[in-house]
Amino acid sequence: MKKILLTFFIILFCPLNILAYSKNVIPGGESIGIKIESDGLIVVGFYKVNGEYIASDNIRIGDNITHINNKRVYSINELTNVIDKSNTSEVDIKLIRNNKEVNTKLRLVEENNLLKTGLYVKDNVVGLGTLTYIDPVTKIWGALGHEILLSETNSRIEVKDGNILMSKVTSINKSRNGHVGSKNANISFNKKIGTIDKNTVNGIYGTYTSSLPEKDLIMVADFDEIKKTEAYIYTVTSNNAIKKYKIKILDKYPNKKNTTKAISFEIVDKDLINKTGGIVQGMSGSPIIQDNKLVGAVTNVLVDNVTLGYGILISTMLETGES
Repeated sequence: MKKILLTFFIILFCPLNILAYSKNVIPGGESIGIKIESDGLIVVGFYKVNGEYIASDNIRIGDNITHINNKRVYSINELTNVIDKSNTSEVDIKLIRNNKEVNTKLRLVEENNLLKTGLYVKDNVVGLGTLTYIDPVTKIWGALGHEILLSETNSRIEVKDGNILMSKVTSINKSRNGHVGSKNANISFNKKIGTIDKNTVNGIYGTYTSSLPEKDLIMVADFDEIKKTEAYIYTVTSNNAIKKYKIKILDKYPNKKNTTKAISFEIVDKDLINKTGGIVQGMSGSPIIQDNKLVGAVTNVLVDNVTLGYGILISTMLETGES
């Protein structure tokens, strides 16, 4: 079946990191807006200047531009200001490509009395997801259960700064076999509830800065406690009301305990299927609950059968959040 990713001390003076996450956490389920400012400018495409692609010879899609003429740049405005003040036909560029630093040149060409670079770049990403948990002791939160990739480059965005924000789901574009739908939401950009500190293969993580939700704590499940039987996911399908929907855990995979596909499940709740058709984008991070314990979070969907999906273990997310 075709799959798609939709759409966190020892004596003798030897340092050792010990991951001591809480065994009881605040369960999520809230729909959250996500805004990340990248650590540099990401090249997402090229355009012609005077009929010529002037930048494609030495710059590639996915490159992360960090310096222009030795000046650190984080935003499109900063890039534009440096270029406007350069008074030259080319500038020095420092960029990151495949985790390696590259120094090159960028040619500038005047068109309609404006200096053009021939580059399309991005300096931030805005999206929607679901909060998985908050650690009440450290206030570390985790969401999504998988990394955020730029759609244009399929590369992970490195975080300079970011926030999670309050949001309300306004409608659902339903999933159907062969097509993954999505949640649509209004994001309140002036209502920040947490910082985003890192974007990892196991989700996004940060510090919760708002008042902690008034919810009962839930125990964290061990891998051996997960059963191939009924469970629930917590998610929002309308406004900001968290509801629980029935699923069935089909299998768990010991050799994939630290991946985003450690468990497989099927949505069996008719109400959820009527509302969404199955798993939709924006559902990533929805907590999976079994026997009143937090098992993990929704991560992936099978495109050929959108009621089937995968999840990451909560222990993996907690370890990633603490590391």
